[in-house]
Amino acid sequence: MADKKTHDVKPHDVKPHDVKPHDVKPMKPEEILNLIHANRGTAICVPTMTTGPHWRTIAPDDLSVGCVGFMGGASSLGLGLALAQPDRRVLVLDGDGSLLMQLGSLATVAGAAPRNLVHFLFKNGVYHTSGAQGIPGGLTVDFVAMAKGAGYRMVCAIYDIEDFKRRLPEILKAEGPVFVELHTGLADQTPMTARGGVPFPKQVSDLRAKLLKPRARA
Repeated sequence: MADKKTHDVKPHDVKPHDVKPHDVKPMKPEEILNLIHANRGTAICVPTMTTGPHWRTIAPDDLSVGCVGFMGGASSLGLGLALAQPDRRVLVLDGDGSLLMQLGSLATVAGAAPRNLVHFLFKNGVYHTSGAQGIPGGLTVDFVAMAKGAGYRMVCAIYDIEDFKRRLPEILKAEGPVFVELHTGLADQTPMTARGGVPFPKQVSDLRAKLLKPRARA
């Protein structure tokens, strides 16, 4: 687990939190996912909605379970995995439209206080999967403030891909629960345009089998 130095991370030192999303070029979700994939190590990953298609392309056989069929459930699914696997990092790849469906999960996660959970929120202001309709509040919704108020140990908003690249190793080592709001454009694919993938029950059984295998000794 992370040492006490992670407590010194200032949650809003990435950029002033009053920077407007349209003041900077949105990050590409695929670039963010590629960076997470390259740095995740042995973490369990929980993609959902528009993070799903690209993730299953770049990480088809890793420790992943996609949150499909229950919009807004990614953070709760990730919480359960984090509590069941306290010695392994769990990364939730959430969307703003999805999280709005289950805002109460912020308080649930914070209350359980899993030290190994990182909650990434891909914020684009729309329900992209169903046709890019605007979410309530659009880009003005402050998920960082809500996560901080709920009690997440570390929170931040990131607007720039180079900034994300620089901070990602620190984020992945920080003591959780960690909440990272990522200001992005729209993904190239959605579950509606890139159908297929492994059915959820099969994903769960496959992940369980992998987690039950003894870890290889260094």
